[in-house]
Amino acid sequence: MSKLVFQTEEILKNKITDAVKAAMECGDLPQGEIPQFIVEKPANKANGDYSSNIAMAGARVFHKAPKIIAQCIVDHLDLSDTLFERCEIAGAGFINFFLSSAYYREILKDVIACGDDYGKSDYGKSKKVIVEFVSANPTGPMHIGNARGGAIGDCLASVLEWAGYDVSREFYVNDAGNQIEKFATSLEVRYLEQFCDDVQMPEDAYHGQDIIDHAKNFTEKYGDKYVNVPSDERRKALVDYALPINIAGLESDLGRYRITYDNWFRESTLHNDGSVDRVIAALKEKGVTYEQDGALWFKASEFGNDKDIVLIRANGLPTYIVPDIAYHYNKLVVRGYDKAVDVLGADHHGYVPRMKAALTALGLDADRLDAVIMQMVRLVRDGETIKLSKRSGKAITLNTLIDEIPLDAARFFFNLREPNSHFDFDLELAAKQSSENPVYYVQYAHARICSIIKKAESEGVKMRTPTDAELEMLTSNEERDLIRHLSSLTGEIIAAADAYDPAKITHYVIELATLFHKFYNAQRVMVEDEGLMQARLYLCKAVKDTIKNILNMLKITAPQVM
Repeated sequence: MSKLVFQTEEILKNKITDAVKAAMECGDLPQGEIPQFIVEKPANKANGDYSSNIAMAGARVFHKAPKIIAQCIVDHLDLSDTLFERCEIAGAGFINFFLSSAYYREILKDVIACGDDYGKSDYGKSKKVIVEFVSANPTGPMHIGNARGGAIGDCLASVLEWAGYDVSREFYVNDAGNQIEKFATSLEVRYLEQFCDDVQMPEDAYHGQDIIDHAKNFTEKYGDKYVNVPSDERRKALVDYALPINIAGLESDLGRYRITYDNWFRESTLHNDGSVDRVIAALKEKGVTYEQDGALWFKASEFGNDKDIVLIRANGLPTYIVPDIAYHYNKLVVRGYDKAVDVLGADHHGYVPRMKAALTALGLDADRLDAVIMQMVRLVRDGETIKLSKRSGKAITLNTLIDEIPLDAARFFFNLREPNSHFDFDLELAAKQSSENPVYYVQYAHARICSIIKKAESEGVKMRTPTDAELEMLTSNEERDLIRHLSSLTGEIIAAADAYDPAKITHYVIELATLFHKFYNAQRVMVEDEGLMQARLYLCKAVKDTIKNILNMLKITAPQVM
């Protein structure tokens, strides 16, 4: 893993602090508490590689103009044993710092030395995090929203792993409750209509072809055995037959999508092992429930919610929120995860504060639950939005999507925007083999570098590790920009982990490909100067390895030939 960038920032902060102390000791600055200040990378490279606001931050402490403070600090600043070659005062008193050639040399050596681990860190300190995503009702095939949730959740889990967290991926199987009742009704009608003329499918049932197929296959196996039995018996037999098939189908489809879960957790286990009853009892014991109109209510309004929540209906059946509370309690207490991350659809905005209120009432720190709210995606073809309807059975499923476009494109495209943004998925663009297609553009950069290295070998050039002096020959703007971007990968992965936003990584690798293509078009790799040629080949390899690491993290292929 690379620590060079973080060490550089930390060293600079320490150097600035030492300079302030030295200025106070000799009387150039009055004695006082060293103010809080920042060191950051300025947007404009003309303002240096790093910049600090220490002089402005110290104006109140030292009672001097920022420019005077800045000059006092610079006069006592010793950068001799660092990777910075100089600093200068700019604007109202910013101190800008410029890295030396040695820094760029060391970054490249770091990338190559870390190899497959470049970008990884121990930032998460192995804290246990469970990421639950997709968790589609097992009542039918997965639709396009599940496709986006799958790509976001799986890539987010990978980002967290690279940031040093101990991550588990989980699918919560809703094999109990209203959705299963609706599933049973749909199956029952489709089964009975094969033998009777007077049955009708309710409008709010599932009308998809998969329900019809299940009923026909059930009939082939059992015939009319369940026509004249009580409805409960018939419905149970149909669900017991169809549900395992659907769950196996979900697992197979997600496997095809390169998603493998560490655990498939069934809601029914929470009912069967008493977890649901224990949650109700615990909330009652905490004194946060009351009865009204025959129902049991949770005093959610006492925990920041706009209204209270029904836990047990007047008919004695729990609402969906109860097993969900039990499920999150299981994750955070029973299984002891430090953090639970739920990837949820846009219709779950109200769900999160309700769940946090319940966890708080149970004595847990609700901040241990985080939610990634994912907006819906629109499929676009020929500039026209494709209409989707799960109920009518005309939805585009995950399988039909990856039949139509490359799997790499599906995973990459769904992570092009932050989860909470609406996204138009252009099917034509995703299938294009051109630089307009961002995933193709990135993969082409990797393949192009493979081709450069192969061509060098065919011309008898044996790649070697360049000397420090040779690496310091990489001084062009294109080379420096490329190395500077390479240096920021670990920080970008940490930022993506903090924000729960894998799109930061797709943006990073697109920019890396852009900078490489810019470098390749401006600077020849195979030059007469053997030392410079070896340095540029070394740079190419560092970029290739980094692109490959990122694509591997996102479970996207890194082709050597295109």
